[in-house]
Amino acid sequence: MLQILETRLDNVVYQLGLANTRAGARQMVNPGHIKVNGRKVSIASYALRVNDAVEVRDNTRARQMATKNLESSTSRMVPDWLLLNREAFKGVVMRIPSRNEIQPIANEQAVVEFYSR
Repeated sequence: MLQILETRLDNVVYQLGLANTRAGARQMVNPGHIKVNGRKVSIASYALRVNDAVEVRDNTRARQMATKNLESSTSRMVPDWLLLNREAFKGVVMRIPSRNEIQPIANEQAVVEFYSR
């Protein structure tokens, strides 16, 4: 369950550093500023798979947001299961994250129960 949550489009946009917060990532995804495998996707809960390419669309507003966010997130490390090309504003899901690669959650059972409904 946690691996599914970790590979949601909004979380991957955040993990790549294209957005500074998960809420900010949702705000980039919902209006369609993000493409997956060359197609515009506006569903934050979109489940990514291995080899899916995530990129910021070419419109200037989205690129400006991503540029600002990437510059401010240089100290944050991109997880090993993702590959980021900063110049192209593009990332690729290299593999599904293992359980020990997922950031610890305070009350993991509550999160699983919430999303299991």
